[in-house]
Amino acid sequence: MNYYIITGTSKGIGKALAEELLKDDNNRVIGVCRNSTITHKNYHHQPLDFSDIPAVEHNLQKVFMPFNNAEKLVLVNNAGVMGDIGYVGEGMPNERFEFVFDVNVIVPAMLMNTFLKVYQQHPAEKLIVNISSGAGKYPIDGWASYCASKAALDMLSMTIQKEQDMRGSGVKVYALSPGVVDTAMQENIREADAGRFSTVEKFRDYKASNQLAQPETVAHKIIHLMHNTANYSDVIQDVRNM
Repeated sequence: MNYYIITGTSKGIGKALAEELLKDDNNRVIGVCRNSTITHKNYHHQPLDFSDIPAVEHNLQKVFMPFNNAEKLVLVNNAGVMGDIGYVGEGMPNERFEFVFDVNVIVPAMLMNTFLKVYQQHPAEKLIVNISSGAGKYPIDGWASYCASKAALDMLSMTIQKEQDMRGSGVKVYALSPGVVDTAMQENIREADAGRFSTVEKFRDYKASNQLAQPETVAHKIIHLMHNTANYSDVIQDVRNM
């Protein structure tokens, strides 16, 4: 049996990924998010608000169950937030930085830490896929907290992979950029004020010219990565190169 623990399964990439995996009766999906939008006999919903760090800490044991019959254990840190779009020092509330880093960095770190600890002695194949972004690799004005949080997630992924290699655990860790995907996050981006985000028109053009990838397409590529890890040795990956 294969167990996939996926955050943010209520919509977008997370939901598409969960639904595609559930087409295989050998797969079990544990969806971790606030609201459940999937009904399937092999889907288990674990409600959790990633902006509430004490609640996350308190409920981690409900996410990482023993799964004694698992042949494969996969953690997909998919949930993420853009946060407020705007220039630092120009009306950006300080608490919004904390919110973005809690959801995009702190919670994924807690989940990876617990996943590796709980399943350290488990004989199953183990894999971690963190959904990152190209925004973590170059600066985009108005996206300071988002860019910084994804850069942090990339480095966290690379460091954990180095540690696992040094331990000889066989655990694989990826930070995967999904490209520009037709999700609710993109809707929010397109509504931004050009005075607070200079390239907003480019993102509006992506939608108008049908250049946005569909969540289902991205989900297929994530599954391809998960099934073909021997072909992808680098931690940092991009679905557009698959």
